[in-house]
Amino acid sequence: MGGFFGIASKCDCMMDVFFGVDYHSHLGTRRGGMAAWDAEIGLQRKIHSIENAPFRTKFEHIFDEMQGTSVIGCISDSDPQPMLIRSHLGTYAITTVGVVNNADALIQQVMADNGGYFDAMTGGKVNSTELVAALINRKKDFVEGIQYAQSIVEGTVNVLILTDRGTLITARDKLGRIPVQIGKSEDGYCVAFESFSYTKMGYEKVCELGPGEIVELSPDSMTQLAKPGDKMKMCAFLWSYYGYPTSTYEGINVEAMRYRNGATMAERDMEQGRSMDIDYVGGVPDSGTPHAIGYANRTGKSFARAFIKYTPTWSRSFTPARQSDRKKVAKMKQIPVHDLIKDKNLLFVDDSIVRGTQLQETVEFLYENGAASVHMRSACPPIMYGCKYLNFSRSTSDMDLITRRVIMELEGEEGFKHLEEYADGNTERGKAMRKNICEKFKFASLGFQTVDGVIKAIGLDSCKLCTYCWNGKE
Repeated sequence: MGGFFGIASKCDCMMDVFFGVDYHSHLGTRRGGMAAWDAEIGLQRKIHSIENAPFRTKFEHIFDEMQGTSVIGCISDSDPQPMLIRSHLGTYAITTVGVVNNADALIQQVMADNGGYFDAMTGGKVNSTELVAALINRKKDFVEGIQYAQSIVEGTVNVLILTDRGTLITARDKLGRIPVQIGKSEDGYCVAFESFSYTKMGYEKVCELGPGEIVELSPDSMTQLAKPGDKMKMCAFLWSYYGYPTSTYEGINVEAMRYRNGATMAERDMEQGRSMDIDYVGGVPDSGTPHAIGYANRTGKSFARAFIKYTPTWSRSFTPARQSDRKKVAKMKQIPVHDLIKDKNLLFVDDSIVRGTQLQETVEFLYENGAASVHMRSACPPIMYGCKYLNFSRSTSDMDLITRRVIMELEGEEGFKHLEEYADGNTERGKAMRKNICEKFKFASLGFQTVDGVIKAIGLDSCKLCTYCWNGKE
């Protein structure tokens, strides 16, 4: 995934952008970068790896290295950003959030049309932000270029540009799959993925850009360069999983949505008389916790944290390069509260079940510490398709998904013709898939939220939400 933050200000804004970018650290784990514009120095840029240290640590000396009244920064889970580009549009810094699925075809198109070239990374890969910049540069101005790039990219492209005039140009993806939000203070304007990142610094929210909308920000003004489109397909997973609890998108707070989501799952369980013989309800930390609170509040069962993640020194379980080491670190982080586990019937809510690897280890850990039974609920429906619009998932194949692997075991490739039935827990196929996963992971019971349940908890019209990873509908 990834996120960006930028300010066009009347005064030096390095400090605000530093904190603003840091507030997006939950969206990426690989690269951090900042670019600044100063009237005397011009454009400057720094990029660091944040795989083994957080953004804040890697950029703590940035104030001695850069200065600017217009500054942008990003957290990226993919390529190094921002890029500094010199073209007929001028010299500018650019950062993007999203994914370009047809990169190879677009690269060949650019090279064939004008004989251009790209700076190749390891393995010959081209930086996706550089590719987007190359597409933008084919047109006469930034607006036409951004719209052209978004029209031919298969995937998602949010754009933030810092021009050599000190203004910011930002665009939301043509279908608005992820947000771009604008804030204002007495000194200037800011742009962010997460609105709480600038409200913490005294900026007031101005608006959330619509799908395909493009604006230019200066210290004194916000100018609309392209109006928003009518169609939106915002990622529903944003609320159920990777959005930060304090975030609000389209007027809907993430934490409040998760409480509602947990409550609707509980209501369905109560109607069906399922798994009520439990001592405690808990969340798989961290993003499963609010769903679990909503579940516990609705059932009247006690909420408890049966284990705690120890994060002061190992905040990211996937930091080590080797999978075996990552699994070891993940296990070492889980500290049991024995009084809340031993001989207890526990129900846990996780934000989702993707591969199931770490969840399986968590359940084994609970049984090793004396749990009598472990029931599991997924706060989202069964994930049947790998996301092709955003890069927040590390899955490289649909067969990485636990649902797909189980269906293959049960029915072979024939089963993939019946994914809708498998997603529905009331069908024979759906029951068989859930039973198989229970046996693999030693769950006492397993339940998934429904697509309708998630949509109800979010509160937007279904036509405005992307639910592709659950039901394959675009």
